[in-house]
This record gives sequence, structure tokens and C-alpha cells, in this order.
Amino acid sequence: MSPVPHVSPRPPWLQALLNRRMLICILTGFSSGLPLYLLLNLVPAWLATEGLSLKLIGAFALTQFPYAWKFLWAPLLDRYALRVLGRRRGWMLLTQLLLVGAIAALGQLSPAQQVDGVMLLTALVAFLSATQDIVLDAFRRELLPEIELGLGNAIHVNAYRVAGLVPGSLALILSDHLPWSSVFLITALFMLPGAAMSLMVSEPRASTTAPRTLRAAVIEPFQEFFNRHGLHSALLVLLFIFAYKLGDSLCTALATPFYIDMGFTKSEIGVIAKNAGLWPGVIGGVLGGIWMLRLGINRALWVFGVVQWVTILGFVGLALLGPGSSDFMRLVALAGVIGAEALGMGLGTTAFVAWMARTTHPAYTATQLALFTSLMATPRTFINASAGWLVDHLGWLSFFLLCFVLAIPGMLLLLKVAPWHEQKDSPA
Repeated sequence: MSPVPHVSPRPPWLQALLNRRMLICILTGFSSGLPLYLLLNLVPAWLATEGLSLKLIGAFALTQFPYAWKFLWAPLLDRYALRVLGRRRGWMLLTQLLLVGAIAALGQLSPAQQVDGVMLLTALVAFLSATQDIVLDAFRRELLPEIELGLGNAIHVNAYRVAGLVPGSLALILSDHLPWSSVFLITALFMLPGAAMSLMVSEPRASTTAPRTLRAAVIEPFQEFFNRHGLHSALLVLLFIFAYKLGDSLCTALATPFYIDMGFTKSEIGVIAKNAGLWPGVIGGVLGGIWMLRLGINRALWVFGVVQWVTILGFVGLALLGPGSSDFMRLVALAGVIGAEALGMGLGTTAFVAWMARTTHPAYTATQLALFTSLMATPRTFINASAGWLVDHLGWLSFFLLCFVLAIPGMLLLLKVAPWHEQKDSPA
């Protein structure tokens, strides 16, 4: 009888990578990223081609206020469940189907003639998207075991960025050939895979126990957070969440109008800039998630944060080139700058989202994560609204240098909230 050949066990990172939970994280990331990138990339390009001023386009960032205030209604999603599918899946499916309708309806309006209606509908898309994020974040936190938080969130963030190809690349290319109403309808249909996922997955065990009262859903998550950290440390944590991606977020607030000002066409932006930004971010994010299994989340915040910070200087270099014809070398420069920035953003976001998930208490996942991600979105919503005014007064070059400086406080706060030599355990 021949001996049974020895099969070496898979390494831990490969076992974590090749499981059903990672596939679910792909779909949660795609569903979460598509409506946000529609607001960040497609809507500004649409408004620019319709002749709206740069200041007005920048002011449209204010329609994203639901991302900064979603912690206010997150307790309702923790406390109440829809009659079908369960506490997490029911809200997931409802928001995804409503997003399909709202995104499709947006393309039926004319920005030049119905700017108020466009602003209201973009605010509705932001509200539905923020509500979906509350549930998807809680669902993912309850789905993933502690050891898979870094890798699972890396997969989620990368799928989030891949979703940006639909409104940021495919839709821009289609807009050169189809009316905007068709472009927005096609974009809306890409929400359907997430809706199918909501129907097919199981409700996490942790989500079956809801807070017994609305007061418990509202008060206890905040009470637990401040009691666990103490007032001073808790405020430092909240300040860090606000500041860590401040410079990076402001830097990309008017990215598409910036590329257009530099002389690139919408098709070039769609084909080169967005694809050049995808693969470095995806590869870097996956490798970053695997690296976090060994490096730890605290140290990843340092290493990946430095990369995220330094790559802002690529936009400074592109601004120094100034407007010009889209020759080969300028296209190469654009691809290099966007690729480097995507790598830094992907790495930084991967570690940041994993750190926020680890910082929550499992009993109050939705509300505490909503509070953290609301603070993370505040710069994008309110400070980014001033981007058009800043560019008008400073010019592109000084604007990007300002973004570089604004990233420094978030890095300094790492000394307090995520020390290099300290690996804090989850509150679980």
C-alpha cells in the first residue's frame, strides 16, 4: 500500500483569502463605492460639461452631508428590523433598490435648467448611500472574525475602488456617445449585484440581538465608547478619525475638473487616469491586507499613512506641468501620478477602516461605526466644499501644497491613538 502523500497546509493568509466571507466583502465594497464615486466623479464631470462654474461644482460637495451625519439615524437601524430578511439584510436590500431608482432619475434632469432639482436628488442619493453604508459596515463587522478584519476590509476597500470604474471610467466614456439619461441608467443597474447578494447571504448571528429600546440604541453606544476610553482619549480618537485622511480627501475633491483644466479629454480620463488608478490601488490594498496579518493594524496606519501622505506631491508635479496638449509624455505623467495616489489612498484607507472596525464594541457595531465613518466623511463633505473657492484664490499648485500640509496633523496623532510599539486588543 503506497503511502498517502503529505499535503502541506495552506498558509494562514491564503486560508483567510480563499473563503466565502471575502467574496461577500467584494460585493459589499462594490455596492458601497458605486454611489459615492458617482457623486465624486460622474456628477462633477456632468456639471462641468453642462457649463456650471467651478465654485458651484465645488459647492455640490455639500449634498454629501448625510455621510457626515449618518450616526444620527444609525441607532434606528440598530433598533428596528424590517419584517423580511432580518435586521441587516432587510435594510441592505431596501437601500440598494432605492439607489437604483434615484440614480436613474438623476440623469433625467438638466443641470443648467434644474440645478435645484439636481442638488436635491444628489442629496437623496447621498442619504441612501450613507444609510446603506451604516448597514454594510455593521454587517461586515459582524461577519468577519477578528483575525480577518484587516484582510476583509482590504478586500472591501479594493472592491470599493473597483466600483469607481463604473461612474469614473465607463460612464465618462459612454457620455461621449450616449445621452446623460442613458449613462445614469446604466450606472444605476450596477447596484443590482449587491441587491442579489443581500438576498443570498445569511444574517450574521451577532445581528440577531437588537437593543431592547430606542433609548438603549441611542445612548449606550456613545456611553460605552467614552467610558472605555475616558473623555480625553476618546476625544483624541475622534480628532484622529477626522484628520487622518483630511489632506488626501481634499486633494482629490476636484480631481476630474483638474484633469479637464490640464487639457485631458473625458475619454482619456476614463481610459487612462481611472484604470491607472485602479490596479495599483487593488494590488497594493490586497498586499496591504495580507501584510497587516503580520504587521498589525497600528503599524500599518504608520507605514501606509506615510505612503498616502507623500503621494499627494504627485499632484503638485502635475500642476507644475500646467495645461497643454495631451501628448504621450503628459499621459504617462498623468497615469503615474494617479497610480501612485491610488496606491497611497488604497493602503491608507485599508488600514484606517480596519482600525475603526477594531475600535468598535461588538454590541454597538452599527452606531459606533457610523459615528467613526461620519467623522471620516466630514472633510469630504464640508471642507471639500471649499475646494473650488481655494483653487480660485490659490491656483492648483498652492492648493495641492496646502493639502500636503493638512495631512500632517493626522500623522502626528498616531503617536497617541496607535503607537508603533503598542497593539491594542479589540474591545471584544
